[in-house]
Amino acid sequence: MKHSQNYIKEGEVMKKIILDGSQMTSIKDTHKYIKIQLNFPSYYGENLDALWDILSTISDPTCITLINNDALDENLGIYAKLLIEVFCDAAKENKKVHFLI
Repeated sequence: MKHSQNYIKEGEVMKKIILDGSQMTSIKDTHKYIKIQLNFPSYYGENLDALWDILSTISDPTCITLINNDALDENLGIYAKLLIEVFCDAAKENKKVHFLI
């Protein structure tokens, strides 16, 4: 299991979000699904750059867990790897975001 090494302060409550790779069947559907699951604002651009922008500015402790990543790979091919890379990079940049696979 891959995961980020971020920590939260004592007393902080961490929001937990599960992303199911089997629900991400196309690039368009993936971004709509992520937008709903993470409660992104209406202006979310539904692309990898917009995903990075929002993840890197999350201010509440948030743990995002990806399940069924094999289905994600099968559905999206190389785009799945790029998507996961954005989540991992954002978690490195933003200490409030944790990403687990």
